[in-house]
Amino acid sequence: MMATYEYLCSQCGSFDVKLTIGTAPKTHGCPVCTNPARRLYSAPGLSLTSSASAALHEREEQAREAPAVVSEVPPRTRPEQRPHPALSRLPRP
Repeated sequence: MMATYEYLCSQCGSFDVKLTIGTAPKTHGCPVCTNPARRLYSAPGLSLTSSASAALHEREEQAREAPAVVSEVPPRTRPEQRPHPALSRLPRP
């Protein structure tokens, strides 16, 4: 599981770093000037989303940073059309 940690550089301002939960050091090198930046403590980003929505959001974030590269268009498939279950209860001629 990854968490987003916020750091504050005295010259460049604040920036975020994604690290494994519980592994954030007290200082981290600024991505702009490489000076040590101190860790800020802020409220956690909690949400009441479903696990499916959370998984979709995480997959979208991963694709943003490392998009999948494909060599061809995937084949188009259509889902099997099933009749509506209520149709079986209708009277038959």
